[in-house]
Amino acid sequence: MSRFPMTNVHPDAVIGENVIIEPFATVQKNTVIGDGCWIGPNVTIMEGARLGKNCKIFPGAVISGVPQDLKFKGEETTAEIGDNTTVRECVTINRGTIDKYKTVIGSDCLIMAYAHIGHDCIIGNNCILGNTVQLAGHVVIDDYAIFGGACAVQQFSKIGAHAYIGGGSLVRKDIPPFTKAAREPLSYAGINTVGLRRRGYSSEKINEIQEIYRMIFMKGLNNSKAIEMVESEMPTSEERDYILDFIRNSERGIMKGYEGND
Repeated sequence: MSRFPMTNVHPDAVIGENVIIEPFATVQKNTVIGDGCWIGPNVTIMEGARLGKNCKIFPGAVISGVPQDLKFKGEETTAEIGDNTTVRECVTINRGTIDKYKTVIGSDCLIMAYAHIGHDCIIGNNCILGNTVQLAGHVVIDDYAIFGGACAVQQFSKIGAHAYIGGGSLVRKDIPPFTKAAREPLSYAGINTVGLRRRGYSSEKINEIQEIYRMIFMKGLNNSKAIEMVESEMPTSEERDYILDFIRNSERGIMKGYEGND
């Protein structure tokens, strides 16, 4: 470990190999920092933090802060960050509560400056949160989801894999996988074709996903009827079943489709 003067590292903190901790950083007890991490100046790593390998934490970030939840009674919980994830300036990540006992951010994520991740959020791998994105507690985000800057996400919302949410959006409903969400109120704006192509999806698979969402969002059907149509007209596939399971299991309800479509 390369530890510069004027750092405050608790002797009980577990620090991996080749970790750099810059001046004025604080690392409290009951923390784990994996091999190869860089902890920038003025970073605060609080009790319950668990960092994987090769994470980069930029100045002013606070990892594993006490939840902003009046029901929190001091239970021992964690904030866990996977390998190769970057947390930019002044991000705040709260640890879990009695609900899940942990807040989780996956591997290879980018959390941009001034974002906030509330207690008990579960974020998958390869996700990007733009500047000042605000996640309330209990939000679940699947792999490869991307948020433009200044999005605000209501508690208990769910975001499907490969979804893209436009900057400045207010997310009050669940966002199904592979979709783009935009406008106010937030609604379906097509599928995330660019993202899917970048991740190796074939044109045939993209067309299949697009056809599924035409039935769900653009036929004027309620969710139950739309699901029946998809099941009867589209062949079984991993993507089809994931989409339908996501919609069936949505407790909050999914975003609306285009207004005025037949």
